[in-house]
Amino acid sequence: MKKIIIAIDGYSSSGKSTMARELARRIGYIYVDSGAMYRAVTLFAIRNGMAADGKVDRDALVKHLDEVNVSFAPADADGMQHTLLNGIDVENEIRDMAVSSLVSPVAEIGEVRERLTRLQQELGSEKGIVMDGRDIGTAVFPDAEMKVFVDASPEERARRRLLEMEHKGLDVSYEEVLANIRERDHIDSTRKIAPLRKAPDAHVLNNDKMTPAQQMDWLLSLYHVVSNE
Repeated sequence: MKKIIIAIDGYSSSGKSTMARELARRIGYIYVDSGAMYRAVTLFAIRNGMAADGKVDRDALVKHLDEVNVSFAPADADGMQHTLLNGIDVENEIRDMAVSSLVSPVAEIGEVRERLTRLQQELGSEKGIVMDGRDIGTAVFPDAEMKVFVDASPEERARRRLLEMEHKGLDVSYEEVLANIRERDHIDSTRKIAPLRKAPDAHVLNNDKMTPAQQMDWLLSLYHVVSNE
């Protein structure tokens, strides 16, 4: 089979990262979580006093962007690919609510998107990659051979996100998670640069009532069709 680029876009907490990671494992591709890259930049901003209370100091962050290096460590015993910020594993830190509440405003900044988009395109230059995010099939890899847009209701996504956070020992309410998801949906869908939208040639996967196994069967079936074309 020829190597292809697989772009999986969708709303926050729709499960796209989990399915993209598992799909990459199944077919022997490299997996890149583009959302983790934006979260790492957001964590950098928070740690350096450039983001707090729902606001981001855009000018300060842009000025210091050259100090930010985001990379990924190979999967270890837990089977997860860990995100590194300037060489330090920050996989757990980038998933908390403090980062979640500020990542969309950070992702709106043009200079941040330009820097990370270039890095993402470099990662996929030799194909054989599965990447998920908000604008992978529309802005990062508009010519990707396989594009998927994942959708689910805000309520279902909030339920899943809450379970994930509770599993990590984080104390947060369902109402808080749901409000955060709705706010991020609005920001992601209305930003001026590379807004979240379905690419015209993307296949829609609504996974509200699908099990992980059913989702994977759907993705693998599509992959085998596309990669053999």
